Amino acid sequence: MPLVPPYIQSLSPYQAGKPAEELARELGLERIVKLASNESPLGPSPKALEAGQQALRDGHRYPDPASHALRSALAKHFQVRMENIVTGAGSEGIMSAIMRTFLLDDDQLISAEGTFIGFRVLANASGRTTHWVPMNNYRYDLPRLADAINDYTKVVYLANPDNPTGTYFTVDEFDAFMLKVPERVLVILDEAYFEYARDRPDYPDSLHYRYDNVITLRTFSKAYGLAGLRVGYGFAHDELISNLMKVKLPFEPSRPAQAAAIGALGDGTHLERALQTNRDGMAQLLPVLERHGLAPIASATNFFAFRLPTEAEAARLTEALLHRGVIVRHLASFGWPMLIRVTIGLPEENEYFSTQLQEVMATING
Repeated sequence: MPLVPPYIQSLSPYQAGKPAEELARELGLERIVKLASNESPLGPSPKALEAGQQALRDGHRYPDPASHALRSALAKHFQVRMENIVTGAGSEGIMSAIMRTFLLDDDQLISAEGTFIGFRVLANASGRTTHWVPMNNYRYDLPRLADAINDYTKVVYLANPDNPTGTYFTVDEFDAFMLKVPERVLVILDEAYFEYARDRPDYPDSLHYRYDNVITLRTFSKAYGLAGLRVGYGFAHDELISNLMKVKLPFEPSRPAQAAAIGALGDGTHLERALQTNRDGMAQLLPVLERHGLAPIASATNFFAFRLPTEAEAARLTEALLHRGVIVRHLASFGWPMLIRVTIGLPEENEYFSTQLQEVMATING
């Protein structure tokens, strides 16, 4: 018997976007604009910063393993019971706990090809059979996903909106899908980009539903600007939550992370600034991408994915921008070799990207 299971040996470690500091050292660049990781360009709320700094004074104390204060704040904010909430180190931390809690030996999983790479890593690491259903025009094909459910299916993963495509499925599509999902099948509904999509009239906010077999995942990493602190949370039936609480790592999120999340949740003004900055930035970048014929995919998130004719051209454009101090994400490792993803930045960052893109495209086309 091998020491390491074959399904672990075959995994590739997650490749994060290149840190700005590393790029500056490598290429001797004075200006770096990082638009690769879907982070909020505004950063954390001042209230979140103050609360996190205060919590550092008790850094020698373990955090509350039940995240009582944070779960209480979330319960009040979303008008649900605290017993229906779980927290973790980012939504991926909760996803990992879901796998450990609910999967049995013969259980199988279903999701879409090219969806969130974090779930793909967890699915492959679980050693269970996973059925990857192709997307349709960069969108979840919910009818085909429903048709893929079999007697062994235990978990279906849906990201809405999706990362890295930025697309979302609608209320009607979700309703039709759930009619076909047996109660014994657990649906993980990852709403990491919920804040960016919530005002769309056809977006299915999962808290408007009360399905006992759905676990909603959300995060403070995106619109709230706390990516570096890793705070995720989930909503589900209290029976699911009570069992997750038995399995999740006991001391996550950290004490400063819990405190900062409470501060961020209480600063609606900062959140609205972040959302407006994103709306303005999307309006700023969309015509730029269209002008260069880069075929941006309609997005309900804080990024655009856009298409190049070939994988080689996508790789060349990514590398050319990198050497000009603009970090974007070539999506080959996500399963989309001809796509590049660019995060919406501050106005001046978007402008710098636009200028450098113009010069690179002129060189390529010249």
